[in-house]
Amino acid sequence: MSDQNIVDINERRPNEDWRKYVKLGLVAFIMIVLLATIISNLFIVEQGEYKIVRQFGEVVRIEEEPGLSYKIPFIQSVTTLPKYQMVYDIPPAEINTKDKKRMLADHYAVWKIDSPLLMISNARTLQNAEAIMGELIFSAIRAELGQLNFDEIINEETSSRGSFNELVLERVNEALSRNQYGIVLTDVRMKRTDLPEENEQAVYRRMISERQSTAQEYLSQGDAEANRIRATTDRNVKEIISTANADANEIIGEGEAEAARIYNDSFGQDPDFYQLYRTLQSYETTIDDETVIVLPSDSPYARILMGYLD
Repeated sequence: MSDQNIVDINERRPNEDWRKYVKLGLVAFIMIVLLATIISNLFIVEQGEYKIVRQFGEVVRIEEEPGLSYKIPFIQSVTTLPKYQMVYDIPPAEINTKDKKRMLADHYAVWKIDSPLLMISNARTLQNAEAIMGELIFSAIRAELGQLNFDEIINEETSSRGSFNELVLERVNEALSRNQYGIVLTDVRMKRTDLPEENEQAVYRRMISERQSTAQEYLSQGDAEANRIRATTDRNVKEIISTANADANEIIGEGEAEAARIYNDSFGQDPDFYQLYRTLQSYETTIDDETVIVLPSDSPYARILMGYLD
């Protein structure tokens, strides 16, 4: 082999090595791109979620079971919808009760997606689904509470809304199923009921007036009862005093009769002395410092007065 041939071989060998490295690098790059593409188009379905696979905006399949799945690169896309139950806080709204009173009703609802395909087809998004559900709930609440008086709603002791939540739940679910929104309401609860702000002061004044009226009624009843007790007591006192006076008069009468009997027995033993005693008693009652008596001198009354006792 000549020197010229050796030079040509040495010049071709680096070029061939370079092309080999380029090919290897290109293959490696292609493998990395393919691997990255495959990995980027794999997705994990978590517990409690739906994976929606779309192709050019149309739903082609829905993955529900937890695990690893895939999509076609550049053609398909994946979105997520919750599979668990969600809470929707319904904005407070004014309603009219049966007795034509306005009140604010504040509720919350617990709901979930029952059919992701129907929900996407008819409600489109979670926000739209909640808005639709909120309107249906408000309509049902207004219809049900409109059949109750205000006092029956706010007073738990006299409330007649017993199965109110169940009635609202049933009515809303019927509407959701009829319109195929793909969602279901699992619970609805009333958090609180308030009066509109402009009515509160009027209601407070009415409550104060009613309490004052009730207090006055109690005071009137107390005064009437006090007067009745006083009248009964006075009557009883009069009856007791009357009975006591009658008993006292009877005792006095008996005593006077007994005294008269004793006097009669005593004076009967000496009639002259009795006559003298009675005459002296009459002097005490008829004669004083200014008494003038004109009597015959032979009158027994005058004779005794002058000291002639025989």
